[in-house]
Amino acid sequence: MRKLSLLVVLTMALAVPAYSQQNAKKEAAMLLDNEKNSISVFQNTADSVVNVSNLRKSKGMFDMDATEIQAGMGSGLVWDTSGHIITNYHVVDGGDSFTVAFREDQKQYKAKLIGGDPKNDIAVLKLLELPKNLKPIIPGDSRTLLVGQKTLAIGNPLGLDHTLTTGSVSALGRKIKGFGGVSINGMIQTDASINPGNSGGALLDSQGRLIGMNAMIYNAGGAGASAGLGFAIPVATIKDIVPQIIQYGRVIRPGLGVAILEDYYAARFGLREGVMVKFVDPKGPAGKAGLQGITRDRFGQYYIGDIIVGINTDSIKNYDDLYSTVNKYKIGDKVKVKIVRDGKERTVDVTLVQI
Repeated sequence: MRKLSLLVVLTMALAVPAYSQQNAKKEAAMLLDNEKNSISVFQNTADSVVNVSNLRKSKGMFDMDATEIQAGMGSGLVWDTSGHIITNYHVVDGGDSFTVAFREDQKQYKAKLIGGDPKNDIAVLKLLELPKNLKPIIPGDSRTLLVGQKTLAIGNPLGLDHTLTTGSVSALGRKIKGFGGVSINGMIQTDASINPGNSGGALLDSQGRLIGMNAMIYNAGGAGASAGLGFAIPVATIKDIVPQIIQYGRVIRPGLGVAILEDYYAARFGLREGVMVKFVDPKGPAGKAGLQGITRDRFGQYYIGDIIVGINTDSIKNYDDLYSTVNKYKIGDKVKVKIVRDGKERTVDVTLVQI
């Protein structure tokens, strides 16, 4: 009897896994199509999303040797098989060194900063050592998005690695003030939960293609948590900027060949609209067109520079307007710059140059 009982018990124990597998298959078959899509996108894309740690050197009062401490953490995306990782500039800002962690890989991979574009909050790291398998993110097309489309966000919110949240495209073409002090145009608004740590992570469409890089949240409560308003840098901007950073370490932009007085100081001069020219490169196009910056006489008296109030058909009210307007053109384009000097408005032709 004991032998028989033992045989029955063993037979039942062996049968349990098969029963569980059958149940798992049945449960999977019962999933909604939307659930199956979310699961598929996560399983196919999560390996392309990484954790980025920002390390800074710190010396104690009685310590001669500097030690590295973690100053920040965010997310990043595998851009190519060469080991380039893209993330937000604010994730790596001020860091002395960086480490990158992959899903289901206990090793911390060191990376160096190739360069970045603070104004668009994009930075590029390069792995110093490559893992066995690198799976680049698949870029999509943010120009064809429609409000209401499904979105999936993968990142490392609040230090919890590889978290998936879902939502939809809430709005398109948002102009949101970014990390670099100017507005980023064309931002994607989503209600997929975005929290601190999601910065630099992926915003995907239902096909698992990258449509944006999560950059910021709107925090109504002041506690640093998501309020259903997340914003992502469109992939069209990323595809334009990242290759330049990889090649040059920075973004090549058109410019007038002038330095602009900060809005705060311009307001002290009584300027309410327009931007004041602080300095003009005499060899640049603006200098050749006769633009003038702030001057000072031998008695220490300052005289205001030209005030730019328009470029072609666009009015310029502040530096943000000037930045976004000039960036609509290409190096070599000729634009009509409207200025005010001594209370009189005039227009000069300026050819945009590389800055």
